[in-house]
Amino acid sequence: MPMRTDCRNYESRTYASGETVRKCNLDLAPEAPWRCPANCEAFAPRFADVDWKHGDLIAPPTPPEPPGLDRGAAELLDQAEEIVNAAVPRVMAELGEERARRQPWWKRFRRR
Repeated sequence: MPMRTDCRNYESRTYASGETVRKCNLDLAPEAPWRCPANCEAFAPRFADVDWKHGDLIAPPTPPEPPGLDRGAAELLDQAEEIVNAAVPRVMAELGEERARRQPWWKRFRRR
């Protein structure tokens, strides 16, 4: 299902550089900006702008879908998230060691 621009959780923002971000504010559309989940439980129609007419300056058209999007983009993103989450403890430990090395020598030997 294409992105539901009529959902209150959909957001589109165009920056001064001309780049546009299209997303679900609840992070429930892993294939954004091209698709929303077919049976999204969080879909809620917009109320504030129901009768508004949107002009061309709101957002440029969505770029074409990349090839292979329907072959598990959500699963690929989940795997990438698991890799990043697995690396966090190691990176935090390295940062702690780096901070400890930057302390003056007299602070390294104080009792805790």
